[in-house]
Amino acid sequence: MKKNIWQRLGPGFITGAADDDPSGIGTYSQTGAQFGYSQLWLALFSFPFMTVVQEMCGRIGIVTGRGLSGVIRRHYAKPVLYVAVSLLMIANTINIGADLGAMAAAGQLLLGVPFVAWLLAITVITLLLEIFVSYPRYAKFLKFLTLSLFAYVVTVFVVKQDWGEVAWSTIVPSFSWHKEYILNIVAVLGTTISPYLFFWQASEEVEEAQELKKRSFLAEIKDMRIDTAIGMFFSNLVMFFIIVTTASTLGAHGITQVDTAATAAEALRPLAGNFAFALFAIGIIGVGLLAVPILAGSASYAVVESLNLPGGLSKKWYEAKIFYGIIIIATLVGVLINFLHIPPFTMLYYTAVMNGLVAPPLLLLILLISNNKKIMGKHTNGRWSNILGGLIMLIMAAAGVLIFVL
Repeated sequence: MKKNIWQRLGPGFITGAADDDPSGIGTYSQTGAQFGYSQLWLALFSFPFMTVVQEMCGRIGIVTGRGLSGVIRRHYAKPVLYVAVSLLMIANTINIGADLGAMAAAGQLLLGVPFVAWLLAITVITLLLEIFVSYPRYAKFLKFLTLSLFAYVVTVFVVKQDWGEVAWSTIVPSFSWHKEYILNIVAVLGTTISPYLFFWQASEEVEEAQELKKRSFLAEIKDMRIDTAIGMFFSNLVMFFIIVTTASTLGAHGITQVDTAATAAEALRPLAGNFAFALFAIGIIGVGLLAVPILAGSASYAVVESLNLPGGLSKKWYEAKIFYGIIIIATLVGVLINFLHIPPFTMLYYTAVMNGLVAPPLLLLILLISNNKKIMGKHTNGRWSNILGGLIMLIMAAAGVLIFVL
């Protein structure tokens, strides 16, 4: 039976939506508030790079039947893998903390329920769903949560926009050598092309293939490419709308500092009204429920695969105790981070630094794997995959260096 578009959407679409997590929303809100429409071109710029990188990761998972960490362990130096996985674990845990905090703050703004109550409730819900709900149902739940991002599509039309300037700023890149301008580009790249997405999609394509029991690599890869392209387009579209919304409200009224996504939602209320505020806040909670399990899950996949231990969301908790134990530990440490009184912007900054460190060597490994005929057979990279993949690796390496220099 022929699938419709919604049925075709899976790991790639979920991965793209998870990229717009509360930390990402905070970064994009800061972009619009501080620089107006001038960095809208980043949404168009990052789309082909994201698509190519995630397509390579998905293809690696489908062809090898293993997650990214498992493939690296079998074919490359283990010390490199262990360092990369350790950095990923640290970055993801900090990101979990930032996302949980933003969700709890958004819930407090919406309903007046105390921050700690929201924090604990969200943590319990995400852990219970990940550990005790079967993979097919959980995958459908995650896909349903992606719809919460449409809140940002609706919000942009609630506010008056200069669509001529929006179009110009999207198509024609502008650049400044000011420190703040460059650092913000680095932050956007760090939160958009994030290592946890590499691990998550490769592992989820394996889970998806096992669940659906497809016969042909070609059919799987074709579906994955459609799924990934739509997911990355959706991710960048949401980034675009968040920047447009905050540029036309916060930036236009001189509010240039946004510490968190919740701060952006609160600042929107007097400028764009209660409806826009509510949509923005609801979106934070919805996408946070999507992103936190993916952050914890991708870290757990990476660790158990690197140690050749059983794991996966399709397994019962008693079949993969270490896998689920890592998810629990990463999530609970993320909760504790919120009681350390670390400024939200500092948490985002450290996450961007970690992503900047981890991404380039991982991108190099992904390129090596996806060009290795012994691993990929006839499903190795094409010319454009290598060109775009190599280019974004160099850009991310330069971004990592710029963070320290600036």
